[in-house]
Amino acid sequence: MAQRFGGKYSPDGDTGDKPQKASRQVQVNPAGGRANVMFIPAIPLVATTLGDGAIPMTLGLAGAGIWLLSAWLLREGLQAQAAFDARKIAHRPAIPRKIFAAAGAGIGAALAVMAHLNSTDLLSPLLFGICTAALHLAAFGIDPLKSKGMEGIDTFQQDRVARVVDEAEEHLAAMRDAIKRAGDRQATAKVEDFQDTARTLIRTVEEDPRDLTAARKFLGVYLRGARDATAKFADIYSRTRDSAARADYFALLDDLEQNFAARTRKSLLDDRSDLNIEIDVLRDRLAREGVRLDK
Repeated sequence: MAQRFGGKYSPDGDTGDKPQKASRQVQVNPAGGRANVMFIPAIPLVATTLGDGAIPMTLGLAGAGIWLLSAWLLREGLQAQAAFDARKIAHRPAIPRKIFAAAGAGIGAALAVMAHLNSTDLLSPLLFGICTAALHLAAFGIDPLKSKGMEGIDTFQQDRVARVVDEAEEHLAAMRDAIKRAGDRQATAKVEDFQDTARTLIRTVEEDPRDLTAARKFLGVYLRGARDATAKFADIYSRTRDSAARADYFALLDDLEQNFAARTRKSLLDDRSDLNIEIDVLRDRLAREGVRLDK
């Protein structure tokens, strides 16, 4: 869908009166072109073995299928690692997709060599497979094998947080997809600003699961409402270009963003209060033991 050009000097652009955010989190596809390239080798493998007889054709098709599965696992593994790296507290991926992708690449390479050798030599395909798997691991690395930031955290409470966070991320992704239908750059920027503020609250809850009870309404009910409002606005604005609907939607996002930011600040202040209480309790205990600390 075509979008109207937006900017400071465009008719509907920003006038510079409103303060702009200093930075915005840029979402980059973690898979990218290097992972997509891994789908290509399956094509020449099939093309070069179809006319070589039943056994080479079968080996070629099997190798191509395993290569395609390996490329898909690699994409999923890169995305899972990007999500893992973006969080300070995270479980390790349940399935080591990148390691399985490397093994699949090695098996596919071995089958490809067997399809073209037309001999009973098994050492060459094995060596080619091992080298391919090793190069795959060198190029893309392995999956995170240990959780991070989980020391001293109640795993049951952390699992509850993970479910709420996953639901919140789904709502934010749905908002991002819905606003594209509106074809309005400023609306897209507004949604991205709100998403950054919401994700700040999400990270705060992840780092301290005790904030879940207070923030659950924000990450569930409010985000679901924002998702539904975004979908309705996109449908209406894409058809009518109604400026009143646009202004109402922007006002809603501004109000939600302020509320989310206030909830985040309150969580951080509560954390500081808890720390001060812990310090005072520790000082009292040390004083009873005869240890005096200068404040």
